[in-house]
Amino acid sequence: MSDPVYTPPKVWQWQEGNGGKFASINRPVAGATYEQQRPLGEHPLQLYSLATPNGVKVTIMLEELLQAGIREAEYDAWLVNILEGEQFSSGFVEVNPNSKIPALMDHSVNPPVRLFESGSILLYLADKFQAFIPQQSAERAECLNWLFWQMGSAPMLGGGFGHFYAYAPEKYEYPINRYTMEIKRQLDVLNQHLATREFICGEQYTIADMAIYPWYGVLVQGGLYEAAEFIEAHTYTHVLRWADALAERPAVKRGRLVNRTWGEVQLAERHSASDIDAVLEDQTM
Repeated sequence: MSDPVYTPPKVWQWQEGNGGKFASINRPVAGATYEQQRPLGEHPLQLYSLATPNGVKVTIMLEELLQAGIREAEYDAWLVNILEGEQFSSGFVEVNPNSKIPALMDHSVNPPVRLFESGSILLYLADKFQAFIPQQSAERAECLNWLFWQMGSAPMLGGGFGHFYAYAPEKYEYPINRYTMEIKRQLDVLNQHLATREFICGEQYTIADMAIYPWYGVLVQGGLYEAAEFIEAHTYTHVLRWADALAERPAVKRGRLVNRTWGEVQLAERHSASDIDAVLEDQTM
């Protein structure tokens, strides 16, 4: 059966609860909907997030910094339940007026620095700690090429393919075909690129890998939208090799647990390394 034909009205009007997994919180205006102060822990870095692909980028980065011995990267990670609309609290909106996770406050400087957009957070942390980003201009530019490639491409994967394939109340052929074609093209870009290099930027593991893996790496591994068979993920052999290697990194394993509230292994908040240690210990028992 073909998709129904929709004729847009002359003026679009928002209708509350228009279907889909996020219908109860989606709205066409910005700003806080209720007053609530954000929590504050003991560490200079305060993260407000959820273990979505965008949130995981930042917790992987923080755990990699700690794994590298940079103790100043200790952080508190507070859960922001986006399905409950907690991103619209006044405290969160003060950090991110766009009401999207992740958001980070750096209290090690005066005045404190607010950060939103995952790519901005990764770049800030990399520059702050001089880690996981090349220092030479050409190599740094290449790293930023791929960081911003991910930021520009992933909305097609999440908001496009993911929405229509996994979350929309009805399945429609045209948008699923359209976005599937695009994400397969994106995967082919990555696959050809990784055919001749170990990591995204060559031999050096960088924030570009951390940004791309939670979306495209987890996708081909079957952990995003359960779409691996549908997109023939096994054909992207170089992406799979790269993704499997990253998945074995201790900091990646740790970062993927933080602010996770679903599945068998969960960790809603993280305030010290021992929080993750306890979860991993329970997992191996």
